[in-house]
Formats: sequence, structure tokens, C-alpha cells
Amino acid sequence: MWKRSKVTDQTAAGQAGKVAIFKAIIVGTPTPTVTWSRANKEIVFHPDLCVEKYDETTREHTLEFPKVASEDADTYKCFANNEHGRAICTVLLNIISVGFSKTKELQKKDGAEATDLRKKLKKRNVDGTREHKQMEPEEKVWEILMSADKKDYERICHEHGITDFRRMLKKLTEMKKEREEEIAEFVSHISTLKPIEVQDDDCATIELDMDLKDPSSKIFLYKDGVMIPFTKEDNDALKHSLKRIGKKYVFTIKNLGSGDAGLYSVDVGGCNVFSTDFKVPEVDFAVKIKEVKAEEREDAIFQCVLTAPLNEIKWYGRSAPLTHIEADKDPLNKGKKGTRKTTMAGDNNDEDLIKIAKEQQEKYQKEMEENMELAKIARAEREVADAAVTVEAEEAKKAATERKAAARAADKAKRAKEMASRRAGGARGAGAAGGAGGAGAAGVAGGVGADGTDGGQGAGAGGDGQGGHGGEGAGEDFDDEDDDSLQYSDGEMEEDGEGVEGGAGGKVGHGAVGGEGGEGGEGGEGGEGGKQGVKGRRKKRVRDGPLVADTVIGDSNDEETTDQQGEKSGKKGKRPRKKIVDVEAEAVVDPGVHFHAGLSDCKAIVGEAAELECKVSSEDCVGLWYKDGDEIQSSEGITITKDGTFHRLKIHKVTEEFAGKYKFEADGRKTESLIVVEDPPRFPDEDLEAFKTPVTVKKGHRATFKLPYIGREPLKIQWYLEGEELAEEGHIKIEHSEGCSSLVLNKLQRKDSGEVKIKLKNEFGTVEAFSKLIVLDKPTPPMGPLDIVEASSSVIDFKWRAPKDSGGCKIDNYILERQQIGRNTWKKVGPIGPESAYRDSDVDHGRKYCYRIRVETEMGTSELMETEDIQAGTKAYPGPPSAPKVVSAFKDCINLSLVPPSNTGGTSIHGYNLEKRKKGSNLWGPVVPAEGIIKGKGYGVKDVVEGIEYEFRAAAINDSGAGEFSVPSEFVFARDPKKPPGKAIDFKATDSTYTTLFLSWTKPKDIEGVEDDAKGYFVEIRPAECTEWDRCNANAITMTSYTVRGLKSMAMYWVRVIATNDGGEGEPQELVNYILAMPPPVRPRFTDAKIKSFMVVRAGNSARFNINFEASPWPEVTWLKDGAPVSKKVTISNAEVTSQLLIPSAERSDTGIYTIIIKNVVGQESNSIEIRVTDEPKPPGPVETDENVPGTVTVSWTASPDEKQVADFCQKRKVHCEHARNQDM
Repeated sequence: MWKRSKVTDQTAAGQAGKVAIFKAIIVGTPTPTVTWSRANKEIVFHPDLCVEKYDETTREHTLEFPKVASEDADTYKCFANNEHGRAICTVLLNIISVGFSKTKELQKKDGAEATDLRKKLKKRNVDGTREHKQMEPEEKVWEILMSADKKDYERICHEHGITDFRRMLKKLTEMKKEREEEIAEFVSHISTLKPIEVQDDDCATIELDMDLKDPSSKIFLYKDGVMIPFTKEDNDALKHSLKRIGKKYVFTIKNLGSGDAGLYSVDVGGCNVFSTDFKVPEVDFAVKIKEVKAEEREDAIFQCVLTAPLNEIKWYGRSAPLTHIEADKDPLNKGKKGTRKTTMAGDNNDEDLIKIAKEQQEKYQKEMEENMELAKIARAEREVADAAVTVEAEEAKKAATERKAAARAADKAKRAKEMASRRAGGARGAGAAGGAGGAGAAGVAGGVGADGTDGGQGAGAGGDGQGGHGGEGAGEDFDDEDDDSLQYSDGEMEEDGEGVEGGAGGKVGHGAVGGEGGEGGEGGEGGEGGKQGVKGRRKKRVRDGPLVADTVIGDSNDEETTDQQGEKSGKKGKRPRKKIVDVEAEAVVDPGVHFHAGLSDCKAIVGEAAELECKVSSEDCVGLWYKDGDEIQSSEGITITKDGTFHRLKIHKVTEEFAGKYKFEADGRKTESLIVVEDPPRFPDEDLEAFKTPVTVKKGHRATFKLPYIGREPLKIQWYLEGEELAEEGHIKIEHSEGCSSLVLNKLQRKDSGEVKIKLKNEFGTVEAFSKLIVLDKPTPPMGPLDIVEASSSVIDFKWRAPKDSGGCKIDNYILERQQIGRNTWKKVGPIGPESAYRDSDVDHGRKYCYRIRVETEMGTSELMETEDIQAGTKAYPGPPSAPKVVSAFKDCINLSLVPPSNTGGTSIHGYNLEKRKKGSNLWGPVVPAEGIIKGKGYGVKDVVEGIEYEFRAAAINDSGAGEFSVPSEFVFARDPKKPPGKAIDFKATDSTYTTLFLSWTKPKDIEGVEDDAKGYFVEIRPAECTEWDRCNANAITMTSYTVRGLKSMAMYWVRVIATNDGGEGEPQELVNYILAMPPPVRPRFTDAKIKSFMVVRAGNSARFNINFEASPWPEVTWLKDGAPVSKKVTISNAEVTSQLLIPSAERSDTGIYTIIIKNVVGQESNSIEIRVTDEPKPPGPVETDENVPGTVTVSWTASPDEKQVADFCQKRKVHCEHARNQDM
């Protein structure tokens, strides 16, 4: 629910120019989300238009209009939402216009200006293009605003000097409404208007989505109002291009430069749909970033130097923008920097980069100074020209004034005479009375003006007389425009419906009473023993020199000014005064004292010092200080000082009474400021330091935090423990007294330790203070797992981790107990100190031990941690080595090589055990050398039988003994090495295709003692253009045939085969000639069992004829029609063994004999088919009648064209048949 403040019904009324406020108090759990809206348009949140606020102290949501206007009248709604529901309240705001409003008077002018501006923007040619001219600055600003986001309005107005934000919004709304109507004529939908964006490839793009009503509508691109050409394809012909993807239009600007900056507009037909401003900074790279190579976990630094400074620089990595990332967020490491290597890009020379950067900075500064000098020169020239124009205008004005003065000289004398008579009449309006003190002259009071021009000026005089009373002017309204040349020394004429102001009351002598001032004047000052006169209505004081404008506090508007003037002037509004100035007197005016620096508003805190300071133009000036209109002087709490031209007022200790408006006045000049006294919450320094000291208590005890404070009520006081707000409950007690707050925590546990915070808040600010709570308790057990440093036959050395929580105390000792596995007793080792490590030298080799560890602190002993079993002197055997390798084999010895294992067991390898086994047996027999073990990495086994096949395995030996055996080696015969085989016999190519080759050969002969049997073969191939042979099979094949694959069609290859056995590879056997990758030659022939020779097709249908053939190598296929090549409309499709003829839409002209010819290097073959296209015959020619014989008519006509074609076709068919018959014969 919510409650409105200051609004009691559903309708609220506000006066135009005043402040309008809606307040809502909303409650709910969880806290609702509050939003505001209005019925007819969106709410524009801006400091000058509408502000949304929330006060946490009062829990009020406020919607405030600083200066409400007529366009703010609407129905407003407040929405409150949370997960349980939604609440809405509605209120109607009506605006009441009072008095004269300058804003309303300017509305007509604004409308006219907007209309004129829209007319300027609409100036176009007949074809929809704009006039070829540069845009005016005003037109450019409105183009930018109409396509900009609302969040950018303030920035754009600031850049272009627009100060009337409300007026701009109103005009912009009208222009947008008319623009939307214009766009609707050409575009049915438009969205996704993306401003110009610069891409990585040195180009910029403008994107928008729009659905054109007429796809043929012309699209134009303008830059600063001038149309620029573009292409509709992405090529290098033009700088600008347009790409359309569905409804998306993308304009691209390539090869960006400084000349590309400007306002870009997109027009459809004769209407602008989008505009965006593109700015290109005048900057380039003086030093570019260089490539850097860095190792993993190192820092890499890239550096560059620009020719001019930039507000924002973006870095990219892998085409994505880079952001600053904090690597270590551990608060314990805050401020610490880890040890890391750093790699600099380039040559790592910072001095060179700094030097270049300084040079660029000096160059940029020099250019800026030159530009400033040029600007100053141009400004001086403009000032000289303006001064000359001003002098001429003043001379002309002076001459006109003199002529006007001469023409009215007579009238001036007459009016001066009348004025003198009025003054004399006013002097008779009051008498004088003798005072008790003596015989003094009477004060003369100003008389009542005859026609309201001016009252006399009363003055007290004499030693002991009583001052006269000042007169008061009243009379008719005086409004003559010819009084501009009149001059008075004691005041200025007021054109007022109530007459002019009266004079000032006189100052009398001893014992007199001061006179009463006239309208606007000051009451006379009583003499000694007398009393001060009554303060009258003071007349405006006129000085010989110009006055400095008074300091204005707060905002004002046209309506308020009008109302204030009306109240001060009486019944009728006071008209503007016409200042009467003598032209000749202006040349000798004294400027007087003026302010170099005025007073500034000051916010002071209760109990602290505050100071106001101003600076005047003269050191001899003496001024007065005022507070709320009353003069103030130095006192116990205030010190007023003067230091040369500086005048200061210092308040030593600010209290609430010092708040108000302060004014300094000197020689008629004045400056004002406000002192606003604030009393934010704060803590006394001594108490705050004491509060920061950590509070340490034992488990189950009480902790108390107490802190005095200073600050104006109401205050919101909150206590926090580890960031969580505390509320009063069982063990938490919060007490508040005047100027002090305390927190009491009972029955504390170790988990309650943490940071304690107190937070105070009032209308002037927020303050926080921090302390720390430490609750002491027993430590937790030590943490595992154990880190065994050494476990040998004589010592056990191990480490463990400290406890997770030491209970808030320092660790004094670790208490250890030891048990030998197999026994029931535990032996106390004793306290060993605070180090979490122990070395036990009282152990037996091979025994296992277990340990208990406890932590001891001043708060007690922790629970125990029991370790796993640790063996003293554990034997570590080596791992299995690799399989033994056969180096060579003979009939009485087999030589082997041994490789050490990767796992040596932590000690060196002393030797190997070797075993052998016959093929087909399950028993391994040791190979025992004379020295007992094999100490080298190679060994020759001589205990072998010739012709038997053996395999071997080995085990490594270290300090602990022999490890596991390796996997067996490959089988090897105990016999002398074999001879390599001879050449393969009858090596030939049995078949081939375009990609494969089939080979076969016969096993080479076995010649004892010269050539042994072949165990396998390798096939190698070499292209004719290469010199190196490539092996086709990685492993030897046992078969005497092989198929080579992956050949290139019609390529030339050389092929050879190599036989191999245990003795090595024999000599290669090559083919006599090279091989072509192709099938065997075949003369072309048709393979279809039955081939058509005649085909009838109706006109308009398709004609298709397929024919299959075979030929090698690949033949050339040719189709002819009636002995000539077929036309382009006939489609021929050739494949490996087939060809197709296709006529998509047959006509009578396609009738004929079609012949296919297949030809290769071996021969050729041909076949023909007759295709006849039938259609309805064409009509014969025109009919003619001849009457050669009277009474007899002869009818004749031209034969049908089809009749002639049929005859010709029959003749051609006959000739073709005879030709074919002759060929067959």
C-alpha cells in the first residue's frame, strides 16, 4: 500500500512555475520495487524537469517537479511490485497559470521558429534530393537530436550551447511527430537505428532495419547536407557502399580519414529517416605496439605513443575488447605483489618511448599555442571592427540626441519651471517646531506633488529643533515620453500610478526627533537626547558611479518577478523605469569600489569552524557585515578581520544560531551568501580510537561495545557483525541512550568472531566505525595428510599441517604419542614445540609405527589426530626394464642389449638377472654369468643350441634387490646370419586403370652360400619427373603380387620390387618400360544392345537421347546435326562411359539427322539418329483469283512453308540413306 503526502484527494493542482511534489510511503515484504509513469507520454527524468528521490530515514518515495509547466499536466501513477503482488495508485495533476508568463509569450515565437526550421530541413528538389549546399549549424543540431537517444540529449545540448532544455524538448517533440508522419509515407516499419561505428578493418558502418512500402524507392546518403555517391556492392570503386541483407541496410565508409567527419543522413524518397554524427580525432600512432614473446605465467607489456591525447583508449585481444581484471582478490594479499617475470614488447627501452612521447607532447602543445595565437589575432581583429562600428553608431546616436534636445529645448525649460513650482508648493506642506533643547530651525518637509511628479525632500536642521516629517508623493499618473533629457541630482523620476517616492527624513541636532522618511526613504536619525524618526518608504539611492549587481540567491522565473513587482508597487504594477543619463557626465564617472571575488555559500558542521571571505578592489575600503539584515561585529564567537583587500568573517564554533544569510557591504556594493548549518552524525576522536581496539573474550563470556556519538536527531543506528545486521534477540542486546549506543553479546562462541560495525545516519549524512571481536576457544585438531620426508631403516621424518582454527591463540606445543604396530601400548614422545614436523630416530628397521598428535594452547588441548602406519626402512625395488633387444645372432652365440628401467626404486642399478626360454616351452632358465649378475648393458648368451629359436627377459637389481622381469624379447634363431635374397623373377604389370596398377612377380631363386630365400618384398614407385623412390608398403609383404593405388590419371611412373630376408634386402628388380596410369587401349565402340535410329517428338516437348560406349584412353565425343555442329540450345552431357543429347523445348527447326562421333588414338566410331519434330502445318499464302477466260476464275495460292520443308527433308533423307548404303557396301 502507499500514502500520498500533501495530496488529500485524487486531483492535485499546481501553479505554473512552482514546485510540485508527490510523496508515497510503501511497505511490503520483500521490499517492493517502485516505479512512476504518466498516461500520455513518458516521464523525462532530468534535474531541471523531474527528479525521483527516496529517503531511507522516512521511507518516502518522492516524484518532484522543480518548475512545473503546463505540459506536465497529466494523470500520474505509482506502481509497487514484489513477488506477492502489485499495488497501484493514481493522481491527476492540473496546472493553474497565474499572471504574466514569458514562457507562454514565447510559445508563438517557438512555433514559428520550429516551422521555419522544418521548412529549411524540407527544402528539396523535384526528384526528392536535397538542395546542394552545406547545412547550417542550427539545422545540424536538430538533425542530430531527432535521431539521438534520450540519454544523449544533455551531452548534445552542452556541446552546442543549448541551455533551455525544456524548450528544446517541446520543439523536438513537435518535429519528431511531423517527421514520423513523413516517414510513414515511404516506410512501413523502421527499427534498430545504430549510430556510426568504427570497425577493425579501417571502415565505419551505419546500420538500420526498415521495411519500404515501395521497394523501388530511392535511397540517398548525405554528409553535412551534401549528397555523396555510393555503390550497392562491396567493391573498391567508391569510398561509400550500401549492402542490403533482407530488411537490414548497412552503409560502409572505407579508408577512414579526418575528412570523413561530419553529419551523415539517410533519406528515403524525399524524407530523412536517420542521422548520426561522426567525429574523427586528429590523432595517429607515433610508435605502434610491437610483437612480444613471453613464457607462460609471465607478464607481457605492450606500449604505444600517440600524436595527441585522447579521453578514451580501447585495447583489443583476439578481436575482443580487453577489460581490467584483478588477478588476486584475496584480502590478505592486498597491496602485495607476487614475484613474476615481465616481458616488454619490442626492445624494452622505456627511455626511448618516454622521449618520443615528450616530443609528441611538445609538438601538440606548440600546435595548440599557435592555434590560440591565431584565434587571439582573429578575435582582436573582430574587436577592432566591432569597436569601429560601435563608435560610428554612438556618434550617430549622439548627433540624433543633440538634434532632438535642441528641438525640445523650449519644452524642457517650461517643464523645469513647472517642476520648480511643484517643489516650492511641497515645501509648504509641513512646518517646524522648536525643541526643548533650544531654538532651532524647523525641518522642511516635502510637500505633496501637484500632479504626482515628485515629493519634496524633508531635512532636519538646527541645533535643538525637532526634525520635520518627510513628505509623501501622491497624484496622477505621469507618462510623458519626452522627459528623457531631464536630469536631477537627488533621485530619478518614477512613472508610477501612486506618484513618485518621497525624500529622506532629515537628521536633526541635539534633542531633536528625526523626520519621517518619504516613500522609499530612510527615517531621520535623532540627535543627542532625541529619538530616531520613523522609517519611511525609501527612495532608490543614486550614486555617481555604477553599482555592482546584487548577489541573487535561489532561482527566479518570469511569473515570480511579475508578482513581486506588483506587490511592491501597490495597486497597479510598477512600470519599468527610464534611467535619465547625461551623456556628457558619463565621461567623468568614478567606478568606485567593486568586488574581485564575492562570498560563496558555505556548509558548516556544528562544533566546527566556518569562514566567509571576499575580495574587493581597494585596500582602503571599509565594509560592514550583516546577518539576516542585522549588522554584526566581532564578538566572543565571531572574528571579523581585514587583510589588505581580503575581508573575512570567521565563526570559531558553529551552532544552529549561526545559520542564515550573510552580507558584506562596502561603499554601496554588496555580496551575499548562505551558511547552512549541518549536524551529521560523528564520533569523538578519543572514543573512536578506543572503539577500534579489538575486544577479546573467552568462549561463553560476554562482550560489550559502546561508542558515544554526536549528531542531530532523528538518527538511525545499526549494528553489524561480519556484514550482517544485528537485531535484539536472545543473546544480543542493543541499548540507545542520549548521545551513546551500546551492543552487548552474551554466550559467545568461537564462530561469533569477526568484524563489528556501527552505522549512524541522519538527514545530513552517514558515518561508520569498525572494531573486531575475538572469541577464544580450544584449537581444532591438526590437519593431514602426512608428508613423509624420510622413512629409512634408522629414522622416520614426517610433517603435518597446522590446525584449521587455533582458537584465536598462539600454538605453544604439539603433543605426540607413538605406537608400534602389533602392540597395545602408546609411548608419550612429549611436547615438541610449535613446529609441525617431527624426526623419530628411535625406530627398528622394518617395523611399522603409528602416531597421535594434539595441539596445545593457553586455552587447552585439542582433540587428537591419528596418522596412518609408517614403516621404517621400506624396501623399494626397481621396476621392470624394457625387453632385451637382439643385436646379432650366430649358431653358438646370441648378443643382447639391456635398457635400465625408468623406476630405479630411488637407488642406483647394480646389474641385471637374465633368463631364456625355448620356443614352445613354458619354462624359463637363468642365464648365469661367471660374476653372478650382468653388470653391463649388453651380454652375449653362449649357452644356445644351433637351429633352436629362443626368447629372453631381464630384471634390474638395486640396493633392495631384484625387481620384476621385463616382457620377453622377440624370438631369434641360433644360427649364422643369412645372405640377402636375389632379384624377383618375371616382374610385370598385369592390369591398370586411371588410378591403380596391378603387379605380379615370381620368388627369386635360392643359391646356397650366395643368395638365401626371400621372406618378404617391398614395392617402390617413382614418377617420371622425380628422382627419388617412394616405398608403397611400410612392412614387407609375403605375397608375390601387389596393387598400387592413388595414381594420377595418365601420369607416367617407374616401378620396382625388392626382396628381403633376415640377411637384408636384395637388389631391386625394375620394369623394362614406364607405366601410364590408364586402362589398356580399347577402340571406341557402342555397348548398347539396341540403339534407336528414329525419334518423333511433338513441338514444345523435350527430346532426350542417351548412348553408352567404351574406349581407352578417354575419347573425344562430338555431336553433329545434318553434318554440322549442333546449336547452342542443345545440351550435351558426357560422362565416363555415356553421352546424352537434350533438346529442352523442341521446334520444327530441330528436325534432322543427329550423329555422335567417338574418337581416340586407337580409332573412332559413329552412330546417327533421326529426330522429327511434328506440329500443326502453317497455313498457305494469300489466295489470288485470275479471270483469264470470261466466265472462268482461276484460284491460286502460295504453298504452306511446311510443305516445302517436308519436301526438302524427304530429299535430304533420301540422300542420307543412299550415302549410308554406299558406306555399308
